Formats: sequence, structure tokens, C-alpha cells
Amino acid sequence: MTRVVLEHVYKYYSSEVPAVRDFNIEIADKEFVVLVGPSGCGKSTTLRMIAGLEDISEGSLFIGDRLVNDVPPKDRDIAMVFQNYALYPHMTVYDNLAFGLKLRKFSKQEIQNRVERASKILGIGELLQRKPKALSGGQQQRVAVGRAIVRNPQVFLFDEPLSNLDAKLRVQMRTEISKLHQKLQTTMIYVTHDQVEAMTMGDRIVVMKDGIIQQVDTPLNLYNKPQNKFVAGFIGSPSMNLLEGRIHQNGGLWFEEGGLKVKVPQKHESTLSRYVDKQVVFGIRPEDIHENDTPILLEEKATTQLSVEVIEPMGNESYLYATTGSNSIIARLGAELSTGSGEAIDLVINMSKAHFFEKDSEKFII
Repeated sequence: MTRVVLEHVYKYYSSEVPAVRDFNIEIADKEFVVLVGPSGCGKSTTLRMIAGLEDISEGSLFIGDRLVNDVPPKDRDIAMVFQNYALYPHMTVYDNLAFGLKLRKFSKQEIQNRVERASKILGIGELLQRKPKALSGGQQQRVAVGRAIVRNPQVFLFDEPLSNLDAKLRVQMRTEISKLHQKLQTTMIYVTHDQVEAMTMGDRIVVMKDGIIQQVDTPLNLYNKPQNKFVAGFIGSPSMNLLEGRIHQNGGLWFEEGGLKVKVPQKHESTLSRYVDKQVVFGIRPEDIHENDTPILLEEKATTQLSVEVIEPMGNESYLYATTGSNSIIARLGAELSTGSGEAIDLVINMSKAHFFEKDSEKFII
């Protein structure tokens, strides 16, 4: 059983603010966990500490049941796939795959068996005699993954492996890596700044900001139950609309911001009653805003009229940017819109999907 456990892990590059702060997680055997967050949040530093490429300033790291804080990278039984592929340009694909095994004194037959197995899994058998310069970006990435597979490690580490690929290849390769996880049934830890990659690949996702874990959860729970304003805004594409406004009481509770005034669902009134006449943050996802004539049944809804700023046609849908007076709001609507820029549009907000956050602490209220 190969679990990975980080207990109260810190990383200091100076005596001031830590790059990673009090990082705690238990990654189960065979689990696929994704670390996600904006640039500089500490996700790659955390991965490099697991790999042994960065020292741990404080805390404990276990791989399996072994404390590995002071164990060299080569003895941790992990394999890492880097962002830049790190292939040897003067070697063939076969030799790139075999190089690490040769250093470990494996027999020629064992090396051949492992290389053939990896190349079959990744569909690169016909590339074995080529050199990296003769390969496309996607092929080079497969070779980099293959070099990790031949080692049969306890844990795979991926550090933004798809960031150098074009959009189409990224979609293809993230599917390939997910299939690979199903085939190999090995613990995998994957770092990305792309929340779409995180949502589509991870069994669980660790959302980070400023070196601190914001939330660890399944993709659906992150999407439906964000614990704070940062997670709500980071997860989802386009991101959640987050509007600062005030709760008023007038025959029920209302949220008001600029030209937007919506009634709080009755089931949430008791929770939000302590915020009457206080500033809160109202969150609604673009896909939970509809055109007024959309034939959709909603238990709790609010109708509002807003001014259209920009419409982005996406083919199968359109992104509509409207202004509430103080802020812009994004709606994810149907492909064909009769409204144009500068015109008014009636929109229906599905208030059963609304979220509210505290303004100062940014913590989840509802």
C-alpha cells in the first residue's frame, strides 16, 4: 500500500513568509490527487518536497509507512514528469526510456521488457529509434511519461506536464494520463494551474493560495460547496460571479448591488438574517443565469433586467457580459441571442444555486 502523508509541512526560503504553510494531507493508495492554484501558490514547491528536490523546513513526509524527510530522491521510489520533458537530445527514444534502468544495473532483457511494456501502453512503439528532435510535443510528452513508467515507481509526480502543448493536445493528453492511471493503479500527484485539468482528472483536488490549503475535496464538492470566496471564484469556467452588496429586509430578505436586486430564498433567510444591513458577497455561476424566455422550471428564481456589454459567441453557447451598474456579470446562455451590445436583457437567476460569503473573512455562509 503506497499512501503519501504530509503532516504540518512548511517550506521557508527566508525567515519571513513561508512558501508552503502547515500543509496537511493523506493521499490514499492508488489515488489521483491534483494540486491546483495560481502561480506562486506553492503547489510545485510542495511536489518538489515530495520528490526530494526541495528540503522540508518543518513537518513530516511519509511515502508508504516510511519517513522520507532525509531520504535522497533516488531512494524514494518515485518518478517525476517535468514540464519541459527533460529528454536527452542525443539519445533515441529507446535509450531515453532505458537510461535510468541502465544506471540501476538492470539486465538487458529486463530493460527491454519494461521499455516494450511502456511503449505499448503509450502507443509509441514505432518511435523507439527516433530522437527527440524528430518528435512532436505530444510525442515527447509520451516519452517523458514512459520514462517514469519503466521504473515501476510507488508514486508518480507530474509537474504541469501539459503546459507546453497546444489546446487540442492538452485535452488529448489529459485523457491519456487519466487512462494511464486506471491501467497502472498507482498513486499519482499532479500539479497544474489549470482548474479544468484539475476538475477532469483528479479524484480529489487540493486548492492552494499563498502556500496555504484552501480546500481539499472531490471535484463536484469543490464546484457545489466551495468553502470560501477564493475557491468559488477559482473553480469553474467561466468563473463564478462574485458581487459585493448589502442584505436588506423588506417583506423577506433581499440582496442588492447596483442595479441588481434579488430575493433571498426562504430556506436561507434564517441563516442570512444576522447579516441584515451588512455587506456580503453574492455568488452565482454563469450557467445558473438564464434568458427570461428559457423554458426551465426553477423552485427559487429572481428576474432582473441588465444592460448588455459584450456577447462572445462560442458556437454551441454564448457568454454574455452585462453590467449591474457597479460590476459586470457573466451569463452562459444559448448559442443564438437576439439581444445586442448596449441593449437591455431580462435574465432569470436560479437562486437555489446562489452562494453567499462573508465580506471580510471571505468564508462560506450558504
